[in-house]
Amino acid sequence: MFTGIVTDVGRVLALDQQGDLRVRIGTAYEVARIDIGASIACEGVCLTVIALGTTPQNWFDVQISAESVSKTNIGTWAVGTPVNLERALKVGDELGGHIVSGHVDGLAEVVDVTPEGDSVRVTFRAPHALAGFIAPKGSVALNGTSLTVNEVNGTDFGVNFIPHTQAVTTWGRVAKGDLCNLEVDTMARYVARLREWGQ
Repeated sequence: MFTGIVTDVGRVLALDQQGDLRVRIGTAYEVARIDIGASIACEGVCLTVIALGTTPQNWFDVQISAESVSKTNIGTWAVGTPVNLERALKVGDELGGHIVSGHVDGLAEVVDVTPEGDSVRVTFRAPHALAGFIAPKGSVALNGTSLTVNEVNGTDFGVNFIPHTQAVTTWGRVAKGDLCNLEVDTMARYVARLREWGQ
């Protein structure tokens, strides 16, 4: 379980297809405080740590199934790709964003990037099957970042990125055409299911 508050921007150091995809990610995290088997959200995808090291820098390895690669933007990763990271939530931690599971629902495409003062307004296009879960002033997780939706127009929705968010996440590099890992709000999913069950 995560909150969508990014705590490090790691970098892909190596990729190795060994049946499943094995990825090494460089991090500023103190790896002595990470356990083998720990969950870390990488670009919003909950992945399990299978190895750790400190040479030539702090790093951890994750193993990624073909299913996860097919449903996320992991297939676009290459050596040097920056990756939003978040350690799993511990009891007593501040819930600064919203409840995020790390289970990506689909990919949202960036269809417009417009500067607005010091901020940047980004318009995303959600898959039709997920658009109904996205509401104005509601929450979404995109590439592991908890964000507030400004407006919704059909399958398109807008998000404003303040300078701080751009500086401490990968969102400072956003470009039209990017595919982003989208996780809809858990509460919206349950409300929709209850309505469906009641019909």
